[in-house]
Amino acid sequence: MFRSLLPLSALLLGSAFLVFAGGMNGLVLPIRGVAEGFTAASLGLLGTGWAIGYVAGCVATPKLVSRVGHIRSFGVMCAIAAIAVLLSLLLITPWVWVPVRGVSGFCFAGAAMIVESWLNERTEATSRGKVFGIYTMVNLAATTAGQMVLTLGDATGYLFFVLAAMVYCLALLPTAISATSTPKPLTQVSLDLPKLWRNSPIAVFAVFMVGISNAAFGTLAAVYAARIGLTVSDIALFASLPILAGAASQIPVGFASDRFDRRKVLLGIAVLAVAADALFLFYGVAGAWAVLSLSGLFGATVYAMYPVIVAHANDHADTGLAIQVSGGLLLVFGLGSIVGPSLAGFAMSGFSAQWLFAVTGSAHVLLVLFALLRIWIAPPVRAEDKVAFQATPLGRGSTPETVTMAAESREMLEQDASQT
Repeated sequence: MFRSLLPLSALLLGSAFLVFAGGMNGLVLPIRGVAEGFTAASLGLLGTGWAIGYVAGCVATPKLVSRVGHIRSFGVMCAIAAIAVLLSLLLITPWVWVPVRGVSGFCFAGAAMIVESWLNERTEATSRGKVFGIYTMVNLAATTAGQMVLTLGDATGYLFFVLAAMVYCLALLPTAISATSTPKPLTQVSLDLPKLWRNSPIAVFAVFMVGISNAAFGTLAAVYAARIGLTVSDIALFASLPILAGAASQIPVGFASDRFDRRKVLLGIAVLAVAADALFLFYGVAGAWAVLSLSGLFGATVYAMYPVIVAHANDHADTGLAIQVSGGLLLVFGLGSIVGPSLAGFAMSGFSAQWLFAVTGSAHVLLVLFALLRIWIAPPVRAEDKVAFQATPLGRGSTPETVTMAAESREMLEQDASQT
């Protein structure tokens, strides 16, 4: 296994640099924005801008790569992402930060797609599932490290902006030194809402709601934490612990969803998420450790929903259409990610920081109600028709290439299971 990973180490390192810089930049902006006196509404728009750029990048990058090639496209993405970070340091105003954040989202999506395409091309079919799992864990560790590095310095200075720009430039190295042939064309996805709805209504509705809640929390968690008086170290933990808890919870959630009706599993997770929302909103939590513990429960629920939703949609998908269905759901998730941060930001500006969880809680309550409706009117998927659950990166970290890698690794796992 080590020998098969050695040729891929440069690409895995490049991906780690990419998400490390993304994690650092995504957290330093709201912390610096709070210090500069930006409103929660303007900081929420940062998440909306990033989501718009990210969805646009997922759609437009395959066309760009087909015109100028993988290496040039990747170089452009990383260079512009670095420039965007530095520009947000030079011009500290929401009027600049919001569109620049959109540019960052576009470049991040495009660069991630190219790295994933290259990684998929250089991976043997027999080891694709293991490589995908390692790739997911590397990105998770790098994202967490990028957020936690903010505890080592002054987040109100220039250090972390410059460092993020430098690391974006470092991500250029894997493709620059690669001697392999150009990868195959990137995966293209389109949004066909009527077709997605016919395939699985609950998947479309749920993934939109999860997009609203996850993007709202991911964008404004640092703002909430700062408003209730947490230190920078605690803010970094408050943003990182939910991601780690969400990754860990995919193991028991995946086990349950492969054995029971996935809609009921999703319903149970959503009920727990509503409970966490209610605790944050109505009771508050005294003490940093209590807040961090509750954030772990919140992350374990909200970040475990996306792969269950995708698995349920693929249970209903016709043979050979899993990638199109998963890619379409990714775009629906992106649409929810556009709505959630701005909605929560304006709620927090108009009322209080706790209203972040009024928005996430509303999305989760609507998900619970719709899940109950679908369980009542539609029969469950038969056990023999289920696809294998595949743990996936968090929705905002997924691209159409991630969907392709996950689908191909799932197919290999199913083939291995059928041969044993």
